[in-house]
Amino acid sequence: MSLVLTRDEHRAANGFSWEPIREVAILFAGIFVAIAPVMAMLQAGSAGAFAFLLQAVTAHVGTPHEAAYFWLTGLLSAFLDNTPTYVVFFELAGGDPKALMGPLAGTLASISMGAVYMGALTYIGNAPNLIVRSIAQERGIGMPNFFAYMLWAGLVLIPLFALLTLLPISPLLKLR
Repeated sequence: MSLVLTRDEHRAANGFSWEPIREVAILFAGIFVAIAPVMAMLQAGSAGAFAFLLQAVTAHVGTPHEAAYFWLTGLLSAFLDNTPTYVVFFELAGGDPKALMGPLAGTLASISMGAVYMGALTYIGNAPNLIVRSIAQERGIGMPNFFAYMLWAGLVLIPLFALLTLLPISPLLKLR
């Protein structure tokens, strides 16, 4: 709608270019193509290549370990992106929407929160972070490199995530 409703001179005055969007689109297309074999491996369950991951998110009594779902989803989200990460862990948790919105709602909340919150740890984990960085660089504004951004974000966010893990925020979000 913006392309239709906004005058060309406004975009020109703002230095609009498709390059940042193109850069992010290529990166995320590659991520979504690469996720297909991972999904196939997850389908194998405890007999597949990701059995170790299934064990890591399952408590000894066989119930989901919600803190593990939160942290593992989040850490992968920081390096992959929150949408494909969400899909991976949703599938790992059984992939049944009815169960994940019912008796396993805490697990779904853990997956959702980990995917969204921890995506902010890197430029890659959150598409808007990457687009803002790309636009700023295109305009000659210095931006921290990948590892410097990750360090600063981690110094601020990881203590907050640890606090979120330890504090019972609501009955639905028992991440302990």
